[in-house]
Amino acid sequence: MREIVLDTETTGLDPAAGHRIVEIGCIELSNRLPTGRTFRTYVNPERPMPVEAQAVHGLTDDFLGQQKRFTEIADEFLRFVADSPLVIHNAEFDLGFLNAELDRIGLPPLTADRAIDTVTLARRKFPGQPANLDALCRRFGIDNSNRQVHGALLDASLLA
Repeated sequence: MREIVLDTETTGLDPAAGHRIVEIGCIELSNRLPTGRTFRTYVNPERPMPVEAQAVHGLTDDFLGQQKRFTEIADEFLRFVADSPLVIHNAEFDLGFLNAELDRIGLPPLTADRAIDTVTLARRKFPGQPANLDALCRRFGIDNSNRQVHGALLDASLLA
């Protein structure tokens, strides 16, 4: 069974407020094991990077200004994920941003029913405990010591 572990980095927290995707990272799984196939792209958000967001992922206006716009990478991204289930930590957030970008260029949304939300799973399995990715890495003994800042492909890899 093919699944895609997916993460995004963004300029902020709300696509309705004009925040945009700046990085997409995906890891392909087959029977819940990484295959070695990945998809990673940085995206020009076509807007300035807020200082608060840059502190989270370290991506600058200068760097992102040299990247392709979402409209230029959308087809490649959609081919990679195809119709596979998506494993996402906080799926509502990532799907909200991806669907805002897809809507902006006239493409259909990624439906929530294909997402496996690991935040929901963690909260159900460990009620009252932290459910962020760092807490899960500690709980399951996953080394995340090289995670100085958030990165979509790195975070997808940790989740995988």
